Amino acid sequence: MLPPIDYSRQETLLVAAGPRSSTGYALRIVSVKEKGGHVEVEVRETTPGLGNRVRARVTYPYRLLALESDKPVHLKWLGRP
Repeated sequence: MLPPIDYSRQETLLVAAGPRSSTGYALRIVSVKEKGGHVEVEVRETTPGLGNRVRARVTYPYRLLALESDKPVHLKWLGRP
């Protein structure tokens, strides 16, 4: 269940990685910070290692953020670790 969002004060940002081949993939929000005239959101995708136990099935990792700012949002997708 999603938490309540007050659309009169908050903007929402959906970050989605698209289809992935197993349950071992996830998205992590690294940081959210105001920089000058915009908000910068840094995201990193985590991937399963060879030793991880995962299920082979299509998944769709995502994160939904509610931001209390009226500034433009810049998404910075960081490389894999």
